[in-house]
Amino acid sequence: MRTVTVVGASLAGLYAARELRAQGFDGRLVIVGEERHRPYDRPPLSKDFLTGRADEDQLALTDTEEEAELAAEWLLGTRARGLDPRARTLLLDDGGTVVTDGLVIATGASARRLLGTDGLAGVHTLRTLDDARALREALSGAGRRVVVIGGGFIGAETASSCASLGHDVTVVEAAPLPLLPQLGPEMAAVCAALHRRGGAELITGTGVARLHGQGTVTGVELADGRTLPADLVVVGIGAVPNTGWLAGSTLPLSDGVLCDDGCVTALPQVVAVGDVARVGGLRAEHWTSATEQPAVAVRNLLAGRTVDSTRPLPYFWSDQYGARIQFAGRHREGDGVRVVEGSTTEGGFLCLYEREGRTTGVLAVDRPRSFMRARRELARAGAQPAGRGLPFRPERAEPLAPVSEPG
Repeated sequence: MRTVTVVGASLAGLYAARELRAQGFDGRLVIVGEERHRPYDRPPLSKDFLTGRADEDQLALTDTEEEAELAAEWLLGTRARGLDPRARTLLLDDGGTVVTDGLVIATGASARRLLGTDGLAGVHTLRTLDDARALREALSGAGRRVVVIGGGFIGAETASSCASLGHDVTVVEAAPLPLLPQLGPEMAAVCAALHRRGGAELITGTGVARLHGQGTVTGVELADGRTLPADLVVVGIGAVPNTGWLAGSTLPLSDGVLCDDGCVTALPQVVAVGDVARVGGLRAEHWTSATEQPAVAVRNLLAGRTVDSTRPLPYFWSDQYGARIQFAGRHREGDGVRVVEGSTTEGGFLCLYEREGRTTGVLAVDRPRSFMRARRELARAGAQPAGRGLPFRPERAEPLAPVSEPG
């Protein structure tokens, strides 16, 4: 291959570019990014950046030395608008084109928006650095009434940050509990209590009917008829993979770019990684997927066929109201849950998810060391007999401590 183009200049795209050079590709490397920013770390946007504990320079994922080593052509502030596979040509929204021998799709996902809210001031999403800048500025005033729609990770973390800044925060979740699909009812209830402990009101089991306001939002009307006064509304109702530009390209699309277990699409010269990739039937919007998939994807791209596959143990974490939630494995409805360390009412805990006599997942709140050990064992063994549990010794209660992986 003489030219490889990476479409998407965030975490997954950067890791793909690094892997291309690390695996010996010395040809022309083009990186196309819709945002005008160099790659930056997204997880801190809803946490340290929003609260002012981190500045933009601390979000940067590259420096001038690494950029020189990558020797890439950066086309930032440029959106891909189409792909012509036969001509191996990437079409750009500025009218330009890139002829390429290989393509890495890393266009990520965009925040879902509430219908009918375009042009209504005071309504925010939080996905990009520009989103975070706007929300941080809006929160600079004192005593704002903030309604967060959606109790998932982004919603919960944003609510936590707003509460820590002294604002009046209400979280609205349509499901009976936040994080119910990810954690199951028992542990979702435990984590839901963090909102109340952190000073935010949590309303569950009802959706949003409409927003009120003329020009600027003033309230959120719920499906049950209640109206919540609001100076700011943050919409955290999930994300949509950025695949619209691939319409008509012949690449199969279904909630992402369809790939085999090696991140290879129906075209062997095209791979996909990160939030936009549906790998082996699953699309995982997690930091670890964006960092682990590129090594396999690039290896297969350079080989011209699938010679390696990726089946990492799913892992996510979330920092909310001073607590760190960590989960590894897979939860399904009906799984049993067993607390093996600490208490769900105070001081943090670690628990195991079990199904048909096997350990399938591990969840921890404020138990980073025990969790990392249990996660390693789960990844190494795949699954353990439930009667044996995982081979680690519980530790005494300890305060939350930083771990090596950024959150």
